Amino acid sequence: MSAAAAQANAKSRSARAKKIRQFVTPEGVDLELRIASSGLRFGALLVDLILIVLALVLFSLVMLWVGFASQSDITMVVWMLGAFLLRTFWFIGFELGSRAATPGKRLMGIRVVARNGGRLTADAVVARNLIRELELFLPLMMLSVGAAEDMVSGWTMLAGVLWSLTLSLFLLFNRDRMRMGDLIAGTWVVMAQRVKLDADIAIGTAGDAMIFSEAELAVYGIFELQELERVLRGNDPRAMREVADAIRAKIGRPVAEEDDVFLLSYYRQLKSRLERKLLFGKRREDKYASD
Repeated sequence: MSAAAAQANAKSRSARAKKIRQFVTPEGVDLELRIASSGLRFGALLVDLILIVLALVLFSLVMLWVGFASQSDITMVVWMLGAFLLRTFWFIGFELGSRAATPGKRLMGIRVVARNGGRLTADAVVARNLIRELELFLPLMMLSVGAAEDMVSGWTMLAGVLWSLTLSLFLLFNRDRMRMGDLIAGTWVVMAQRVKLDADIAIGTAGDAMIFSEAELAVYGIFELQELERVLRGNDPRAMREVADAIRAKIGRPVAEEDDVFLLSYYRQLKSRLERKLLFGKRREDKYASD
């Protein structure tokens, strides 16, 4: 390998290492996460804004039709309320879901996690997204009102733009690529690991997104493996969340990846471990039996 190629590889490894963050649990379990780039976050925001505008256009057409049909002025009030709710709760609603990601984030392969390794709480999601009102929507409203009605002075508009830039560009000047909302809410935006639940969910373990230690796998037996397979095949987000949280609490893992990624990796490796034990005549029926 040439010196130039070696130097390029070293720079590439260094750049990747700068984006890696680690959780270390009290039990000493290390978990690595890769911080999402500012470009991916901007792309996700752009996609979400486009979808919001499209939804707003569709909603406006419906309200326009209702207004003509009913000849009522109340439709304007309903439209204003609907537009506010759509803009405000689009991000909050999706990030409170099992994926912890808006459609834009899912398209870009990123998601929100709590920096302390716990489950993402409603308080954190609301906090990080309300700050977006100050970062983006409030300055845009000031500019639009000023341009349309000339009710805002040039200095006020300039102050609004500078305020917006100060908050919006904050993520470019910190190594964790955090918005001001992330800093206040205690969150990261990281790369989301995705898996496909195949018809045979037990195919191989080499491609697992997570690796579990022997001690982490030793806490469960055949009964729990069968229950875990049932949950995976059911593909119910609520059931998967409950089971994933129970296993994480049992083995001391933080909540830092999607539930299906965690469960599928754990299922495959637990199945492989129990099969190896059976080869030596050791059969563990459930978590209460000795290993």
